[in-house]
Amino acid sequence: MNTTVDETLRSRVRNLDAMPAMPAILAPLLRCLDLPPDQIEVEKVTELISCDKSIAAQCLRMANSALFSRYTHIETVRGAVVALGARRLRDILWTSFLIRMAPKNQWPLNPTAFWEHSFGCALVSQQLARKVLMPDPEKVYLCGLLHDIGELVNATLIPDDFRKTVEFAVSKNISLFEAELEIMGFTHCETGKLLGEYWNLSPDVQKTIEFHHMPGQSPAPAALPALVHLSDLLCRLRGMGYGYDELLEVDFHTDPAWALLEQSVPQLDRFDVARFTLELDADAEEIRHVVAAAFQT
Repeated sequence: MNTTVDETLRSRVRNLDAMPAMPAILAPLLRCLDLPPDQIEVEKVTELISCDKSIAAQCLRMANSALFSRYTHIETVRGAVVALGARRLRDILWTSFLIRMAPKNQWPLNPTAFWEHSFGCALVSQQLARKVLMPDPEKVYLCGLLHDIGELVNATLIPDDFRKTVEFAVSKNISLFEAELEIMGFTHCETGKLLGEYWNLSPDVQKTIEFHHMPGQSPAPAALPALVHLSDLLCRLRGMGYGYDELLEVDFHTDPAWALLEQSVPQLDRFDVARFTLELDADAEEIRHVVAAAFQT
């Protein structure tokens, strides 16, 4: 992205009324959940969540989802808060907020497919981090969830160019990243990073958004961008892409992101990719179910 384009987009993002600000309920909830575990007040968290019917419904859906291994039906917000725990509640709060963000105007991507991919990448990133014993696997969920948030920025700021980009990607069966470079000269990685700055996201999340397609260009350490890059590929290979056929051939063991991740996670050489993809197939249908239910509210 050249300097002029960067300055223009940065100015638009900074003054963007079309992109939603953080809901009033989100900041106090996140502050409550960021306290040490023994200081978190379940009743206060329950009260705040109950103020937003959409978030309350999403918490109940997640608490009863097979994705989170629930074996008894949970009927109250308080029960969902206790069952899910602080870390998972943070993830769900972000998901509930972001899933409302599909542009109000008609946009060229299927919003359900977009959020299947984003939510799927969040869960796959988190599961992959745990499988390879990566430190602090909880924080990778948000990186996976937000990795393509620049697509929403592009759809909102430059809808005509974005529509041409999507049409080009579909006609050529290529990734949106490749189509953006060809049509616009910049990508959702850059515009997503600008939105991350606008929302004051953590540096780790901003870096992952910016470099998830090019983890080799990320400042060290590059483990998070590399992990989200691999998770993104896994989702697209298993039918959780953007709702169109994409020609994609991947050998994970020769992908540069794999070597980058190995630098931080020595256990990666014992990781069984084939087995993990089979497990992902089992999760994919439940991910689609949860996303579809979220769009019904």
